[in-house]
Amino acid sequence: MSNMKQREPPEPPCDVDRISNLPEHIVDKILSHLSLRDAVRTSVLSTKWRYKWATLPYLVFDNQTVLVPCQDQTLAKNKLVSIVDHVLLLHMSPIHRFKLSHRDLQGVSDIDRWILFLSRGSLKEFILEIWKGHRYKLPSCVYLFQSLNHLELFNCLLKPPSNFKGFKNLKSLDLQHITMDQTSFEHMISSCPLLERLTLMNFEGFAILNIRCPNLLFFDVGGVFEDVIFQDTFHLAVVSIGLYVNTGNERITAFGCTGNMINFFACLPHIQRLEVQSYFLKYLAAGSIPGKLPKPCNDLSFLSLRINCNDTDENLAALCLLRSAPNLQELELLQARTDEQASTTRTAANTVENFHSITFSQLRLIKIVGITGMRQELSFIEFLLASTPILERMSIRPASADGRWELVKDLLRFRRASMFAEIIYLDP
Repeated sequence: MSNMKQREPPEPPCDVDRISNLPEHIVDKILSHLSLRDAVRTSVLSTKWRYKWATLPYLVFDNQTVLVPCQDQTLAKNKLVSIVDHVLLLHMSPIHRFKLSHRDLQGVSDIDRWILFLSRGSLKEFILEIWKGHRYKLPSCVYLFQSLNHLELFNCLLKPPSNFKGFKNLKSLDLQHITMDQTSFEHMISSCPLLERLTLMNFEGFAILNIRCPNLLFFDVGGVFEDVIFQDTFHLAVVSIGLYVNTGNERITAFGCTGNMINFFACLPHIQRLEVQSYFLKYLAAGSIPGKLPKPCNDLSFLSLRINCNDTDENLAALCLLRSAPNLQELELLQARTDEQASTTRTAANTVENFHSITFSQLRLIKIVGITGMRQELSFIEFLLASTPILERMSIRPASADGRWELVKDLLRFRRASMFAEIIYLDP
């Protein structure tokens, strides 16, 4: 018996197509992880695979998924148009996501035709990025996408028709490098009752950001504007905001008798993360600056400030925010750019004198970027180390390597309220 050869299981026939016999939902999952180009290539595997790609609910036409290797721009554009036409013509199932982003797109008239085709379906996500040429004017049929829950536009001109009632199912709106008039912007924002995420970058045609969104959770904005007004945004939790101005023309007006600081936070009772970029701290400092906000930001756990330490008003605005965030856990300070510091007309008083009697009982992490070693910066660092009893780590990255040893010696001399605090010096 010991010499008997152990029987091995028979090998499966070589003609068994294991992949083709997978359940449909598994095949769909495999195809969804392929680029559109590779998904179409699966049509040569067998007759079963010939049109499987034509049922994909997600269509993405960009530089990674659709390669048009051609030096002649006109020929490249024609190839791209042919590819999109071919895919849409043969597609046999509902399209849920459509993304068109390609370097050879230059506001071609074919986009109107594709959008008209998509408007007859139940599209849920629409992403259009025009990387060259003038702003592409969206056709009126795009405003018929009533099943949309995500809309993303780059380099487009928006002129909604007078009968536009908004996108009733939209939850995410991303508008970058767009042109739109003030009335249309306000109407669109207020007519998206389910909107949760709003991104605005480099916009033209409107200067007042009147945001009325009862379900808004996330707001990211960067551009040239005069005022931002939140109305009925009591669920807003994450805000990143940057105000761009021309150097030498950074004068900012206060709107309302109470000043911009109080007006801005009036409808943000549950904010959790706040990033103040570019000149927006100067905006908050315009008008009356209270010692602290009328209602504290109890949920605010992360605060990032780009601050000009040479500016007294900005220091007072930062002080107001810090006093109004009793549960702050992470603080990030980004020093103003050189041109911002050079434009300052008033020099700040000593920071330590302004920050007496404040203790940050929850602050664990501090990150400071771009310091130059001037007195106001060092005083503020000294104050933070002395006022954070549970601080775990403070990382400091100077603007340059000049005078770094003097900076290190100053940091080592400062008293620390937390015996576990670690100071990490990062090379510029």
